[in-house]
Amino acid sequence: MNRRVLIVGAIGAIAVGSIAWSEATKLPFKGDAISPSQAHEYATSGQIVLIDIRRPDEWNKTGSGQGASRLDMRRQDFITELDKIVGGDRSKPVALICARGVRSNRMSQHLINAGYTNIIDVPEGMLGSQAGPGWLKRGLPVVH
Repeated sequence: MNRRVLIVGAIGAIAVGSIAWSEATKLPFKGDAISPSQAHEYATSGQIVLIDIRRPDEWNKTGSGQGASRLDMRRQDFITELDKIVGGDRSKPVALICARGVRSNRMSQHLINAGYTNIIDVPEGMLGSQAGPGWLKRGLPVVH
């Protein structure tokens, strides 16, 4: 009897732990998303502000998408610098792109929490992801 309780308890703990891990790995942002092609079109026509949030070594390796501003998401003053780029207008459409869509997703939610109201994710990223082939494989222009 005690052994059965112990086994059932262990199975329950494993199940709860699995659910907690699963929830922790889900991406938080559920807002608007666009393809790299759309991001390029909208950024170069001035309809959105496209921000490449990757690291400088990543920019050097692949370049950034044409029309994107570079702003390393690790900067302590990221939001202050983004405020400067958008002229203080936190309702301006801002699209974020990274390598494979994970960092842009998380930063999108962070910016919404900071008061930005029109954040857009580019989930394919520069290198591609489950969402699609990405900026580079689509053959979109880059700036080095």
